[in-house]
Amino acid sequence: MEFDWQPVGLTLKLAGATTLLLLLVGTPIAWWLSQTRSRLKHVVGTVVAMPLVLPPTVLGFYLLVFLGPDGPGGRLTEALGIGALPFTFSGLVFASVLYSLPFVVQPLHNAFEAIGRRPLEVAATLRASPLNTFFHVVVPLARPGFLTAMVLGFAHTVGEFGVVLMIGGNIPGETKVLSVAIYDHVETLQYDQAHLLSAGMVGFAFVVLLLLYLLNGRLQRGRS
Repeated sequence: MEFDWQPVGLTLKLAGATTLLLLLVGTPIAWWLSQTRSRLKHVVGTVVAMPLVLPPTVLGFYLLVFLGPDGPGGRLTEALGIGALPFTFSGLVFASVLYSLPFVVQPLHNAFEAIGRRPLEVAATLRASPLNTFFHVVVPLARPGFLTAMVLGFAHTVGEFGVVLMIGGNIPGETKVLSVAIYDHVETLQYDQAHLLSAGMVGFAFVVLLLLYLLNGRLQRGRS
């Protein structure tokens, strides 16, 4: 039985790119949510958390419409010279960032809130700028939150199915990630390949979560 490594490599590439973008996008959102008193806080928090309760196919369908040739997003990407995003790797990254956003924002939000106001007030009395305070005070204190966010964002992207199938389809080497490959093997009654890939994902999920618990436990013991 010949093993197809292409979906594995594509999935890891997608998860890595998505996790990086999620940190860049999710960190300021989480920080704003933890600090603001705006009335829009709960609205923004609700929008960010919606992928947790929406069926993936619903999000994938509306992304397909939005990014399609007749959608506002599709017209924008065409005008910018980027081209159409559906059924491309870039489209998968865009969809994955939206779908996995709450898995990064919520751990960071909780970590930022747990810091409290006292360290920020001390930094302010020492005339530290808001940027210096964030990178030299907030980020070190929120390391467990960043670790959790990175691991959950990466792992959740690896396990995506509905969104990536809707927005990316099943194009070998371009959009055929692990979850889609498993579905494809089951559809064609190739159960040996489906078992192999599924068992690998089960093992991956177990190892990732175990390492997350162990590392978070060590960080908490170090802080105490």
